[in-house]
Amino acid sequence: MKMIYAIVQDKDANKLSNRLIDENIRATKLASTGGFLKSGNSTFIIGVEDEKVSAVKAIIKETCQTRIQYTSSPLTMDLSLETGSAAPVEVEIGGATVFVLPIESFDQF
Repeated sequence: MKMIYAIVQDKDANKLSNRLIDENIRATKLASTGGFLKSGNSTFIIGVEDEKVSAVKAIIKETCQTRIQYTSSPLTMDLSLETGSAAPVEVEIGGATVFVLPIESFDQF
């Protein structure tokens, strides 16, 4: 048995949740916050048999797409003399960060 932790952007969370339900895969969804842009994320905790890991990862990959976002980075703060505002920085967001861990035992009470 494996434990899958999938950290996804909030924009993809409902789509992933619905897809997991359609495939009869149980998951626990937790609200979380990203560190770099401090944007909303959801962390899915999914326990599955070893042979289902590839299928679950495929579902996550299909439903959680990367996208480009423009933001004013506090790290650069290149102020434009004309506008007085920070220059926008292109950042790739979305997708998923997935961890697969072995489970020593599983109990339900």
